[in-house]
Amino acid sequence: MSEHRIYGISFAAIYPHYIAKAERKGHTKDEVDHVIEWLTGYDKDALAKTIADEVTMRAFFENAPALNPNASLITGLICGIRVENIEDPLMQQIRYMDKIVDEVANGKKMTSILRTPK
Repeated sequence: MSEHRIYGISFAAIYPHYIAKAERKGHTKDEVDHVIEWLTGYDKDALAKTIADEVTMRAFFENAPALNPNASLITGLICGIRVENIEDPLMQQIRYMDKIVDEVANGKKMTSILRTPK
């Protein structure tokens, strides 16, 4: 079975779409960066370097400094699929990022987006 196409796409190709989605709904690049940094552990400089280097989505997550241990608290639908039920770990991480960027765009409170255990 061949690898999913998104794994080979550069993060730099997807990132502008995240920003555009948030900005269309009155939110900012800084908010998007904040949730991506929370999820992956990249800081602003490292995030900028991954964009400049056009790393693939696979490399983006494989080289993430520290995936947030609370990422598994991200639940819900993205593209009609429950993120908590995705079996492929890399695809799940990508969908976690999609989900939290959607939540930024939809105006969800940052304290809710950045999951903390109850």
